[in-house]
Amino acid sequence: MLRGVALVAAEDTRVTARLLGHYQIATTLTALHAHNEKGVIPRLLRLLAQGKSVALVSDAGTPAISDPGAQLVAAARAAGHRVVPVPGASALTAALSAAGVSDPRFLFQGFLPQRAGERRRVIEALRTVRWALVFYEAPHRIDAALADLCELLGAARRIVIARELTKLFETMHACTLGEARQWLAADANRARGEFVLVVEGAADADDEPDRARRVLEVLLAEVPLKQAVALAARITGAKKNALYALALNLKKRGE
Repeated sequence: MLRGVALVAAEDTRVTARLLGHYQIATTLTALHAHNEKGVIPRLLRLLAQGKSVALVSDAGTPAISDPGAQLVAAARAAGHRVVPVPGASALTAALSAAGVSDPRFLFQGFLPQRAGERRRVIEALRTVRWALVFYEAPHRIDAALADLCELLGAARRIVIARELTKLFETMHACTLGEARQWLAADANRARGEFVLVVEGAADADDEPDRARRVLEVLLAEVPLKQAVALAARITGAKKNALYALALNLKKRGE
């Protein structure tokens, strides 16, 4: 495909040049990335109007999936040109295929917001979603993202941390959200590279009261009531007021 088109639009021409060089492909390269996509589109549309073909590639993963390209695809289709997907690397599907998620439904969030407050609002809005939640994350934000996911979704939820998929230092680790940051901190290399996070969906609403009760019963046997409530809220995601009332009731029955 790359050998047969008139032009390759690449997220980073330096990266794609190495690929073309390896296969001795002489096709002309041009840059198309998040900062210039809108300005480059008219030139590419003119080429397409002349009957020429353009290939769109990104550095890793799939164009327009948390990568540049969606604006070009929309503009090309609106102008009446054919848009043809070429199957290739996808961090999303690669992570899901090895995550062991049995539910065929999932919600792909992509990258979480960089600002802490906005990131927390997005996560909170997903707290009751029962499908698996899939996030992309960058190395310099991975620890903060895991901290917020644990606090807002509950420490007991399962997560699969996929790092550097299909690359030399590929790593996949399954644990609970409560264990995730400890695993990350155990080796400085684990915080490097690009991440896909696959987080277990929320429990069935019918199961939540029983689960909260079981968690509280265990905690009340080990720690004071207020501490048990605080921990149960972090683990289950339930409201503290409801947990406090339940804890008082359990304590009363125990006495």
